[in-house]
Amino acid sequence: MSRRHWAGPLLLALLLTAPLSLPAAAAPPTRTAVAEDAPPVPLPSLSATTTQVASGLRRPTAIAAADDGTDRLFITQKSGTVRVYHPDTGLAPNPVLDITSAVDESGNERGLLGLAVPPDFAESQDLYLAYTALPDGAVTLARYRLDESRLEVLLSQEHAEHSNHNGGQLAFGPDGHLYWSIGDGGGSADPLRAAQRLDTLLGKIMRVDVSRSCGELAYCVPGDNPFVGSPGAREEIWLYGLRNPWRFSFDDADGSMWIGDVGQGRWEEVDHIAPGQGGLNLGWSCYEGLEKFPGGDCVAGESYTEPVFTYSPYTGGCSVIGGRVYRGQEYADLVGGTYIATDYCSSTVWALRPDGQGGYEQAEIGEMPTQVTSIGATADGELYVVNDLPGGLHRVSFAREEPTCRVDRAVTAWGTGSTVDLTVTNTGSTPVNGWTLEFPLPLGQTVVSDWNTDLTQGSNTIEAAAASHNATIAPGASITLGYLSEHTGDASAPPRFMLNGDACAVGD
Repeated sequence: MSRRHWAGPLLLALLLTAPLSLPAAAAPPTRTAVAEDAPPVPLPSLSATTTQVASGLRRPTAIAAADDGTDRLFITQKSGTVRVYHPDTGLAPNPVLDITSAVDESGNERGLLGLAVPPDFAESQDLYLAYTALPDGAVTLARYRLDESRLEVLLSQEHAEHSNHNGGQLAFGPDGHLYWSIGDGGGSADPLRAAQRLDTLLGKIMRVDVSRSCGELAYCVPGDNPFVGSPGAREEIWLYGLRNPWRFSFDDADGSMWIGDVGQGRWEEVDHIAPGQGGLNLGWSCYEGLEKFPGGDCVAGESYTEPVFTYSPYTGGCSVIGGRVYRGQEYADLVGGTYIATDYCSSTVWALRPDGQGGYEQAEIGEMPTQVTSIGATADGELYVVNDLPGGLHRVSFAREEPTCRVDRAVTAWGTGSTVDLTVTNTGSTPVNGWTLEFPLPLGQTVVSDWNTDLTQGSNTIEAAAASHNATIAPGASITLGYLSEHTGDASAPPRFMLNGDACAVGD
């Protein structure tokens, strides 16, 4: 198997259970992790919870804040309506916008998918919508003038072959331009080979200037888009090589982009792109996550930008729901600068942040309601989520809860093998009677044998259960276990641990 060529430094990835060549003159730039000073609270010491604040939504798909002093949240519904929530008065009974006559909501993934509020909304009363349009499911970007109830189509991409992988996220970047994601055209394994082609908007994130029009276009292509002037390329393209980037967002503090790209079935991934880094190839379908995709569309010598976080759907996940970096005030001392994401099926709350050394800290810090479809923020940066069924809006809260376990790691590596010794300490005040330790292995590691535990490997996820002689861990006491593994180049220790479902502090 050929080695993957990265556009940036190799960054830390973790595993649980879940892609056109650049012109020669536009080599992909190196990605740089950009972040403010990390908060002092270790990620395993964080706990995320939600409180339902509204019900009665019908298959909500996205949340966007109106930064006009009203404290309103706009919530899209799959059928083609937009509801309004206010923290004082709750969910308004009637939609503020209804384009159901224009929306194709057939299939599970078609419908009104995204909404963005422009910086000048208070004056313009414009909203930007992403939806699949009648009669043929074309993925469409449109502007809606609220005070005139007028819909204006700006750009569309044919998407008739399959009903899935429509993407649909819209967001204004720090440069004031509008960014829009579209999936690879659907089906399985990118049958259209769209993600690696520059002549289609499928499998891409676009960047357009909607503040003006150019010629016959109802928008303009920014002159510094990476493929402007490239023969045969769609000049709207900003990033390519994506499978289904359902949700992405910009960090309000540094302008970097975080992308949750839904995987084929082995890996879900999160990408982190520094400001201004257009033209990158994110790998699909040559790669799924960090792993070569069998039968994928690969080009010899191509450079790809790796994800910063991956997990395997083996543990119950199915579709990553890309989230946001928390930049609110209420929990700034706990999670300021931390990226929060989840999964549609497992509901796990993922917390990620750069570690200052080219990698990323990560932890599971709680659970969301079932079937979350979108994570949004108020104008002040506080987080909310909507869930598909039964259709609710939930406020996200954070607290500090010190972990009741710590895992220290010792790795001895040689050639293509390594031994890993783990010391598990009960840092709580009550005994642990019977335990299961869950953790991911770095990609390419396979357990050969184990000791002091009954260990099971599924994909790259490990479940280690207590042996008869160490099933009880008294407060302050420790037990040891370990395993022998083979590896394909990465002999590093597991990056995170869960003891009986609770996150553990991670030592050396």
